[in-house]
Amino acid sequence: MAPTAPETGTNPAQTGQEVSVPVPAAAGGGPISHAIFRVARLHRMFAGQLLRRIGLHPGQELVMMHLWELGPQRQTDLVRLLDSDAATMTRTVQRLEQAGFVRRRPCPTDKRASLVEPTAASLALRREVEQSWTRLEELVTAGMSADESTAALETLELLERNLVRAATDPAAGADA
Repeated sequence: MAPTAPETGTNPAQTGQEVSVPVPAAAGGGPISHAIFRVARLHRMFAGQLLRRIGLHPGQELVMMHLWELGPQRQTDLVRLLDSDAATMTRTVQRLEQAGFVRRRPCPTDKRASLVEPTAASLALRREVEQSWTRLEELVTAGMSADESTAALETLELLERNLVRAATDPAAGADA
């Protein structure tokens, strides 16, 4: 079972637990939120290391995955699919285009839009991206049984549903 965050005001070394970032007393009301922050930071760091070996940055592989699976997409559709913003997607597509992994062409049905499509060079990258994600999954789930992995996934999906629901509820951000 994964260690939990130490109680507020305690030293992780005293509890026999290691955390990557000390838990400040001000985070005492949100130990799960602080743990998510720490896990997300480390996950992105390891993803970055794995992806850098193949010439990508975190997030670019997600764009490529969607393009490989769905084919050419309008940039606005990629923004929606990845829950991104237009400026970030523009920079991502520009960098992927400069690297030779995507190209843009006019959209035949909407003259104001362009389609982003994977190049042949990106198809050679696909297997390496898949291997990187498999390796990342192995790092994340090391020492977990199949049941623990399933339970972790179910818990993360519940947390995501809670946050999606909160994001659509204007009262969720108000003081209770």
